[in-house]
Amino acid sequence: MLERSHLLVVREVERLGSLTAAADALNVTQSALSHTVKKLEQQLGSPLWTREGRSMRLTQAGQYLLGLANRLLPQFELAEERMKQYANGERGTLRIGMECHPCYQWLLKVVAPYLARWPDVDVDVKQRFQFGGIGALFGHEIDVLVTPDPLKKPGLRFRPVFDYEQVLVVADSHVLANEPYVVPEHLSKEVLITYPVETDRLDIYTQFLTPANVAPKRHKVIETTDIMLQMVASGRGVAALPRWLAEEYADSMPIVPLRLGKKGIAKQIFLGTREADDALDYLAAFVALAGESDGSNARFRS
Repeated sequence: MLERSHLLVVREVERLGSLTAAADALNVTQSALSHTVKKLEQQLGSPLWTREGRSMRLTQAGQYLLGLANRLLPQFELAEERMKQYANGERGTLRIGMECHPCYQWLLKVVAPYLARWPDVDVDVKQRFQFGGIGALFGHEIDVLVTPDPLKKPGLRFRPVFDYEQVLVVADSHVLANEPYVVPEHLSKEVLITYPVETDRLDIYTQFLTPANVAPKRHKVIETTDIMLQMVASGRGVAALPRWLAEEYADSMPIVPLRLGKKGIAKQIFLGTREADDALDYLAAFVALAGESDGSNARFRS
């Protein structure tokens, strides 16, 4: 019979790359772990790994069990954590996943008053997921997903938090700085700086450049907003960001936000949660507080 301990073994061996390292992590001897693996493979009637020297590579059967382990083990771990919190009279930890890189600054404005109102709730923010944001929400790795691109899935609920305008940010000395708006062709000679996100999920591509069959001169990836805008301010590229964020930085940096196209690009930020968690008062309170957040900085301007 397949047990939780078997899934732990599969996950740890794959994560650490060897039986020796996995045995240390699981607090068992290597011989005991080898015996467990051999017995499991005999029980299942299929090898889970092929051995290539000192390394181990999962078979197709092993890959299936790894997927199962990555889906189920976080739910077991969450359940144990929740039970411990209930036993201690605590409400729990709110785990927030971010699919919106520039929204981190906005999130800080929500988290601060939330922590003040809910002193018995901890907050953890995660920005990378093995299966993506939706998978992390389904897999109970996170409780709330902050995203500009919601997906309708049974069991999930997405609520709009605020509207914003996506703009192009350039140095105030840039040749485009005084234009009322930019067109895709303007970017054909520019270095476009973005967060490390696939181009098919970047609005500057999907809603602006790609439909016009235009590509930037070069695409450069930078992880942090501060460094990205320092590069823009020094004339080393342009970036696409929410207007509210660009205007906050424009107070202290020589940069200018420009409308993308004559009509602009309107976007929304959503909070995604599991419908089964609707009864959690501290989660509902976070969603409500986020909806009351400073919208004056984030509204789309005509």
